[in-house]
Amino acid sequence: MKIVRFDGGRIGITDGRKIVDISALCGSGPAEWPPVGINRLIRNFESLRPALEQILAEDKGVPFAGARLDTPVPWPNKLIAYPVNYHDHAAEMASTGLANIQGFFLKANSSLSGPHDPIELPDLAGRQIHHECELGLIIGKEGRQIPVETALDHVFGYACLIDVTVRGKEERVMRKSYDSFTPVGPWIVTADEIPDPADINMRLWVNDELRQQASTRDLIVDIPHMIAVASSAATLYPGDVFATGTPAGVGPIQDGDTVTIEIEKVGRMSVPVIQGRRGQNIVFAKPFDFQKAKI
Repeated sequence: MKIVRFDGGRIGITDGRKIVDISALCGSGPAEWPPVGINRLIRNFESLRPALEQILAEDKGVPFAGARLDTPVPWPNKLIAYPVNYHDHAAEMASTGLANIQGFFLKANSSLSGPHDPIELPDLAGRQIHHECELGLIIGKEGRQIPVETALDHVFGYACLIDVTVRGKEERVMRKSYDSFTPVGPWIVTADEIPDPADINMRLWVNDELRQQASTRDLIVDIPHMIAVASSAATLYPGDVFATGTPAGVGPIQDGDTVTIEIEKVGRMSVPVIQGRRGQNIVFAKPFDFQKAKI
C-alpha cells in the first residue's frame, strides 16, 4: 500500500491513479498541530489495514495527478542518517569515517520537504551544495535494543530520499540541516511491497545527467544493522525516518536544476532547485575548495 500526505496536510492512500482521503480515520486534518496524524496511522496501521483496503477499493477519491504531495512524515521523533555507507562513496570522498565506525547522526526534522517543494540553496558564496541519493526508511513499531534478527519487523515502509549537504569541514549536522535539505516522497510504500530490501536499485539524475546508480546490496551497514545500531542508543518510535546513506556520484546542484531520484519498487520524484537569499552565517563565511580537500 502507498501512503501519502497531500494538499496541505491531508493523509491519503493511493494506487497511483487516485488518492483517497483518510484524514478523518486518522483523527487528523490540515489544521492539526503538530502534524502527527501520520505517526498515529503508522502506529495503528495493522489494525486499520482491512478498512483502508476496502476504502481504497470502493472510494473514487481524487485524481492523483492533480494533488500536491507533501513530505510523508513531517514531524518524526527522529531523523536519523548514516554517513559514508557505501565503499565507492568513501573512495570518492577520501573518507575513512565509515558508517560502521562513525555510527549515525541526526538531521534537523525541519529539513524535511516534499516532492513538490523546491530545494532552496542557501546563499553561501564559495561553497558547493551537493545531492545525495538515498533510500528512506520509516519505522513502524517502537523498540529499544532491537536485535538484528528481528529488525525488519520494525520497518513500516520505504520512500525516496535526497540528502542535500553543504560541502565543508564543519559539523555535518549543520551542513545537512538547512530547510528543504531532505526531500522525501512521493509516498511511503509499505514494507510488504518490497520483497528484499537488501537488493534495491536506485538512481539519481540532475537534469538529464545520470549522476548516481547503486544497489542496497552494496551498503556497508545494512538495514537490519542500521536499526540495531540506532536502537542500541535511542528508542525508535513509529514515524522515525532513516536516511540510509549515499553511493558514489555526489555532485553540485544549482539554481534551475531538477533533481530526479528513482528507487526500484519504491517510486520516483523530481524536485526543482532554486537559489535562496537566506542562510548566511559566520560558520560558513570562509570558502571551501571541495576538490582540493579530496586530494
